Amino acid sequence: MSVLTITEPKSSPGTWRISAELRQQLLEALAAPARPKMTYEEFLNWADEDTLAEWVNGEVVMTSPASDQHQDISDFLVALLRPFVEQRRLGVVRSAPFQMKLPDSGREPDLSFVAAQRIDRLRNTYLDGPADLAIEVLSPESLSRDRGAKFYEYAQGGVLEYWLIDPLRKWAEFYRLGQLGLYEPIFSGREGIFHSEVVLGFWLRVEWLWQEPLPNSLRVLGEIAGIAPQIVEQFIQALGGG
Repeated sequence: MSVLTITEPKSSPGTWRISAELRQQLLEALAAPARPKMTYEEFLNWADEDTLAEWVNGEVVMTSPASDQHQDISDFLVALLRPFVEQRRLGVVRSAPFQMKLPDSGREPDLSFVAAQRIDRLRNTYLDGPADLAIEVLSPESLSRDRGAKFYEYAQGGVLEYWLIDPLRKWAEFYRLGQLGLYEPIFSGREGIFHSEVVLGFWLRVEWLWQEPLPNSLRVLGEIAGIAPQIVEQFIQALGGG
């Protein structure tokens, strides 16, 4: 294996010399053409449902497959939010992979909610504008992106509420968009009750997210909706559940 070295000649202190191999690599890097950019429309035509990628400032950003725990929590939240939103005709819930197009990026929140009065933003393969709520379930690969670039982009793009769910630390953070266009914390912790400000009437007992296995979504949904437990149990039994 070749070793690339940078040395300071003893005869001329302060004058640095690089190896020929490193010099060649640097010259090749400088001569390499810039990576071509694509429009958002070109990105949508290039990507398909199995492509793990997002679009940022004209460039493609590849992402990693979700872990089992990540997907379990995402599916649990979908199982709670989607029927709650649909039955109350509050809007629509979408789960990844579904693009949210902001001014300079096309991101794929793990979950998003669009209020009924803004459903006209929905296109066949993406949401043309900010969701009212975006949810990201953190992973080691996405941690810096979800807390950094997306945190800024979602706020600047007008996403009204942003949830960050961290299963590794068993910690959840909930933010709302303030008057200055910056996120303000609403609630954070590993337990306690959070009430959404954009999904009207929806609340979440945070410790549900860390249970192994996750609680029965029908029982949880019944508690959120204020349905008598015996009615929920009768419904579960009718479905053949335990």
